[in-house]
Amino acid sequence: QGQLVESGGGLVQAGGSLRLSCAASGTISGIKSMAWHRQAPGKQREFVAGIIPSGTTRYADSVRGRFTISRDRANTVYLQMNNLKLEDTAVYYCKVVSPWGEYWGQGTQVNVSS
Repeated sequence: QGQLVESGGGLVQAGGSLRLSCAASGTISGIKSMAWHRQAPGKQREFVAGIIPSGTTRYADSVRGRFTISRDRANTVYLQMNNLKLEDTAVYYCKVVSPWGEYWGQGTQVNVSS
């Protein structure tokens, strides 16, 4: 059974940076896409950034220019978050899509303070 392990969340002041990581277990093969989503208190989960094997990336308007998604050959996806804002506070989830289904990480909390 595939598993995603996230790390890198925490507390940061507005304007600061954090880097999230999500490692996909070796049992997840044929990855079609990797992405980050987030859910703020009282809000629905929303797409943040995604990347496909070709390296093509896509971003939500709210984070474009501040966040960068990347991946390595070991099927770990990263989210570099710069110039963080109060409204970036949320639980961040990674998502991996393969031909056999979708996998979600357990979530990592990001808190941005003023």
